[in-house]
Amino acid sequence: MSIKQEFSETREKFRILSLYQRFEYFVVMFLTALIAVIVVAALWTLTLKILFGLVFSGGLDPSDYSAFQAVFGMILTVIIALEFKKSLLVGAEGRNTVVQIRSVVMIALLAICRKVIILDLTETDALHTLALAAAILALGLVYWLTGVRDRKGDKAPAIDCC
Repeated sequence: MSIKQEFSETREKFRILSLYQRFEYFVVMFLTALIAVIVVAALWTLTLKILFGLVFSGGLDPSDYSAFQAVFGMILTVIIALEFKKSLLVGAEGRNTVVQIRSVVMIALLAICRKVIILDLTETDALHTLALAAAILALGLVYWLTGVRDRKGDKAPAIDCC
């Protein structure tokens, strides 16, 4: 499909939207643009830190766990931002601008997994680790349950993004 056809289809879809739906669409597009800027800045920072901080300075030591912890933490930050941007775009492409629960749960799971990766277990108490494990299990269960509902043909429950 050509760009001209895509713009034409988008204009047709935009014409049938109510005033509030148009407002939501503009808000989602603005947020998407802001997140895209953040992703580009985070990717640039990540590239500079990896190249100059680890590779060129000789600081890339395979046995240094903290260096890999920091790098993987930064990579997961970019992935979380991309997933968040994707969930906004999926909502904007539909007839309503509703963020699906599975997307929100996936972003939360990614954020907690990032926290676990960058967590220094020598300085973390057991209760904090247990709380993170419980949050991961709870979010995993919710993610699985919404997936089961999707596979049965029901529409996944949705929440308003704002």
